[in-house]
Amino acid sequence: MSLDPATVRRIARLSRLRIDDTQVAQMQGDLNGILSWIEQLNEVNVDGVAPLTGAAMMAMRLRDDVVTDGNLQEAVLSNAPDREGPFYAVPKVVE
Repeated sequence: MSLDPATVRRIARLSRLRIDDTQVAQMQGDLNGILSWIEQLNEVNVDGVAPLTGAAMMAMRLRDDVVTDGNLQEAVLSNAPDREGPFYAVPKVVE
């Protein structure tokens, strides 16, 4: 399927796009490329494949919610420019 310039102008108008006459040829090439790609997709054999309209129909795989401390306090605080005990030390900003 190939689009002519009149159809490209109509699509642009329906899409609320303002295109100049100089842009019609480029838009025509882009749209024809998209349509040829869609034609290639239509050639794919999808027999036996159930349609999927969204991921909401799929069951979510859940993992166990296990709380771990990590025990990485020293490793995390080793990146601090200044610290007081087990906390980050920051400059006072409110008096």
